[in-house]
Amino acid sequence: MIKNYFKIAFRNLLRNKGFSVINILGLAIGMASAVLILLWIRNEISYDDFHVKKDRIYEAWNRASFSGELRCWNTTPKVLARTMEKDFPEVEQAVRVNWPSNILFTVGEKRLTVKGNMVDSNFLQVFTFPLLQGNAATVFNDMHSIVLTETLAQKLFGKEDPMGKMIKLDNKDNFTVTGLMKDPPNNTRFTFEYLLPYSYFRSQGSDDENWGNNSIRTYVLLKPNASVDAVNAKMKVLKPRYDKDEPKWEMFIYPISRWRLYSSFTNGVEDNSGRIEFVRLFAIIAAFILLIACINFMNLSTARSEKRAKEVGIRKVVGAQKTSLVSQFIGESILMAFLSGIVAVIIVLFTLQPFNRLVNEKVAIDFGSPIAWLAAIGFIIFTGLLAGSYPAFFLSSFRPVQVLKGSFKKAHALITPRKVLVVLQFTFAIVLIICTIIVKQQINYAKDRQAGYNKNNLAYHFLTGDLEKNYELVKNELLSTAIASSITKTSSPLTESWSDGWGQEWEGKDPNDKTDFYRYSQDGGLGVTAGLQFIKGRDFDLEKYLTDSTGMIINESAWKVMKFKDPIGKTVKDNGVEWHIVGVIKDFIMTSPYEATRPMLISGPKSLWFNTMLIKFNEHSSTADNLKKAEVIFKKYNPEYPFDYKFVDEEYALKFEEEKRIGVLAGIFAGLTIFISCLGLFGLATYMAENRIKEIGVRKVLGASVTGITTLLSKDFLKLVFVSYILAAPIAWWAMHSWLEDYTYRVQINWWVFVIAGILSILIAILTVSYQAIKAAIRNPVKSLRTE
Repeated sequence: MIKNYFKIAFRNLLRNKGFSVINILGLAIGMASAVLILLWIRNEISYDDFHVKKDRIYEAWNRASFSGELRCWNTTPKVLARTMEKDFPEVEQAVRVNWPSNILFTVGEKRLTVKGNMVDSNFLQVFTFPLLQGNAATVFNDMHSIVLTETLAQKLFGKEDPMGKMIKLDNKDNFTVTGLMKDPPNNTRFTFEYLLPYSYFRSQGSDDENWGNNSIRTYVLLKPNASVDAVNAKMKVLKPRYDKDEPKWEMFIYPISRWRLYSSFTNGVEDNSGRIEFVRLFAIIAAFILLIACINFMNLSTARSEKRAKEVGIRKVVGAQKTSLVSQFIGESILMAFLSGIVAVIIVLFTLQPFNRLVNEKVAIDFGSPIAWLAAIGFIIFTGLLAGSYPAFFLSSFRPVQVLKGSFKKAHALITPRKVLVVLQFTFAIVLIICTIIVKQQINYAKDRQAGYNKNNLAYHFLTGDLEKNYELVKNELLSTAIASSITKTSSPLTESWSDGWGQEWEGKDPNDKTDFYRYSQDGGLGVTAGLQFIKGRDFDLEKYLTDSTGMIINESAWKVMKFKDPIGKTVKDNGVEWHIVGVIKDFIMTSPYEATRPMLISGPKSLWFNTMLIKFNEHSSTADNLKKAEVIFKKYNPEYPFDYKFVDEEYALKFEEEKRIGVLAGIFAGLTIFISCLGLFGLATYMAENRIKEIGVRKVLGASVTGITTLLSKDFLKLVFVSYILAAPIAWWAMHSWLEDYTYRVQINWWVFVIAGILSILIAILTVSYQAIKAAIRNPVKSLRTE
């Protein structure tokens, strides 16, 4: 019997090649799209899930009030780790990890700039990063030891055994390789290529016991069965115990399982948003795309119902039960799903690499995993059941007498399952069209926002190696050769904030004020170099004003906070230094272009904290020529380090990457949804043409024109699209309104977006159904009326 079912199924596939190809292609595209999204979702929810002790690993966070808002962040004082080990019996171990550092590695003639971390010696005992060589308990016993990843070891030493080899770091200290580690997986927050011991960090004078210096990440391993609530109760009062100036400052520990997806807080409380919103969004998109592909299958299968009706009638007459017919049709749909699954796998393999580039991840199908194979088979069977359920019950419900008489059809019913399914398809497609347009608008809106400085020909270079020592020589030569028109030394790139703080003092300050200011430093000339706009006062000029070493420039937002009538000459005390204000600049965007600018303090050279040089290249020379000449000068004064410059406009553009990624993905999936939906509409048009063929013949005999018949046949589909639009518009508005609420600086949702989406959907529908409508309208009425 099963063999007979397969024979019939294959014969039907071959007999209706066109419909079979459309069915398989529609299902395959839907399945491939769903698989890609599900692979990404699996990668997201598995972040840092591989650590053996994951159930006991937590991260220390701060919670404190600034500018009337309770904020949470995950950088902590360096002293916290040892304090928790000493004061909390529930803590088994605590680990400090510094911010990733780019360090020059030198091995013989090889020089590489490599990113990694400095960690406490127990890091590899808390986190599961397996060593291929070396002992996790002893690899960091010496402060000049280093652990390399497998890939970095191959870059430095090729096929040689790296253990015991020497590496010079930053052209200063020699380190011995004491451990070789497997490359970290892509689904972890840690992205290091090397690990150095924290003891070396301490030897460089970078450690401190200042409870106000939140500059490192602290991870905690609790003892088995330890109470998280008990630890958090102690954490809540820990900082006030050691820092009497902060009586309301709280700390807490946050589980590893929530780091990636849930670490978003509003007014001190986890708000259940963050990346989990993207996961939920794309899970819904995956479900709908698969559902739409299945709806397509249903529509195309039932559209051909007349071809199978007599077969069903005869089978029932000779004794076939409804259950056997349902089983047969379900089997056919599962077979179709398996064929679609094969095509879907091929599509996934061809699109996986560009998809990874788009989402900036490294998702893959593990063909060696039995679980992956079982999941794939289950997914295909589920798809087959979902797609084939309605056609199976629909076809098996035909009554033999009506079927053999040819009187079972209800072509003109106001509401039919097929119409409902098409409405559902186009509703989702129109929602995605509207969302794609608004996401694009939001990106452009933020891009068009004035940055507050001139990004053209503006670049920066970190003060690596001898650059800090030879800064004046490099600066003078770049200016004297007209390669650059202006240069200044700064604490960080212009597009990043590396420091912020509170507790500053000024005349007339409200005792309850706790404003958090961005801190920035420059040695003079930032205004002309970056094109900042001064609204009061001037830039630093040490040649004219020696006192500018303790000068300060504030932005408009800081002026509003300080409430000075005239800020010029006023004193601000910060970090033990009394700075005098010499200028006020317009606010400029340092961090997110979607958020309001924050108060900023720019201090003079006495800050002694400089990490970058900001260069305004000569606009009258070509960029390539400027860079070529600049590289010669940098190599002259800093020969051991590469000329590693970055243009500010390119770095600024990176701020839009996440939103651009969402927009592109939404656009791609909107396109796929529309394509699959059009296949469904094509199926319904085919069904309509087949069931109204006699009516069309009669109308033509009575003098109806091709245009009139085409309009008659098309208007029913336009009604369905209009209903879809009415449903989609409020859904899309609500979704985009909710999404935009996360941005302080956001676009308004305009009415014309919905008009464009409506016109597009109608045009797409007309183009889709016109082929079948025109084909039916121009058919010879003699053949139509002679059909039976």
